[in-house]
Amino acid sequence: MAKSIKIRAKEKDGVVELKALMTHPMQPSGQKDKKTGEPIPPHFIQEVTCTVADRTVLTAQWSGGVSKNPYIASMFKGKKGEKITLSWVDNKGESDSQEAEIK
Repeated sequence: MAKSIKIRAKEKDGVVELKALMTHPMQPSGQKDKKTGEPIPPHFIQEVTCTVADRTVLTAQWSGGVSKNPYIASMFKGKKGEKITLSWVDNKGESDSQEAEIK
């Protein structure tokens, strides 16, 4: 899958503000195709993980109730220059990961 994550991470006074946008359809269960009436299989991100310098700073467990192209924001202790990695795995086994430097 093409890169589906955009990350911004800025440090101020030892606290990092993380903002991330993920491109994903987040298709919940129970919906039907408008043309055929057939059920559309669910397709949603199940787990989001953020790590900095080999420590996990965020883990989120999601379901089909999260909207399309989800946005998350979080704050944690960190330093400028550290590498931050955000990754997700969905219910179909697809995944993506993006790395950025804390500014």
